[in-house]
Amino acid sequence: MAEESKVGVVSHFFDKIGVAAVELTDGALAVGDAIHIKGHVTDVTVAVESMQIEHGAVQSAEKGASVGVKIAEKAREHDVVYKVSP
Repeated sequence: MAEESKVGVVSHFFDKIGVAAVELTDGALAVGDAIHIKGHVTDVTVAVESMQIEHGAVQSAEKGASVGVKIAEKAREHDVVYKVSP
């Protein structure tokens, strides 16, 4: 069974471009990581294919950063973001 560790929360979701703004409150995140976004009605697991900070592409981000992550499904503010470890 995969292990999950909290890395942050969704602070905003941009509908038109399908990007979740994630505040990294508990850990780091990198391109290639699998994440699980869970909330009252949200339950989606995706691989991080691209990540941006202030409109610039980055490969990784540390705790305390605010990153944009493109996802296929809708996320909502306050949804919790977990990093999935195999």
